[in-house]
Amino acid sequence: MQHFDLLLYDAMHKEHVTGVTSFVGEDKSGCFGLLPNHERFMTILVFGLARFQINDLPWQYLALPGAVLYFNNNQLTISTRHFLIDSDYARISSLLEQQLLTEEENLRTMKVSLHRMEEEMLKLLWNTRKKRTDQ
Repeated sequence: MQHFDLLLYDAMHKEHVTGVTSFVGEDKSGCFGLLPNHERFMTILVFGLARFQINDLPWQYLALPGAVLYFNNNQLTISTRHFLIDSDYARISSLLEQQLLTEEENLRTMKVSLHRMEEEMLKLLWNTRKKRTDQ
């Protein structure tokens, strides 16, 4: 049976999976699949679940907050901020949902913080300008 290697990279670690016989992912154009000896291919994966299979073993699910995917010479490379792998669809779906909610909350907090910094900077500029005109 033909296979390819899967290299996963995130900010904290990397993982090398050998013997992959099939990969299914999703980009903006929709779902797609990769098999051994596929032509060179590159795309951006959307936030969500991808999956891969090693021989006839159960599918492994890969949770990603988006990623860059590159397939060349029977090697699939995926680079992302963070990834999770699990064979249990329900468990990884729950983990992905928790991750999404956490990221949304972090983004909201960051936006509030940036807005406050912007307000303080405008106040500082206003006061500086006012001091110059009062002199």
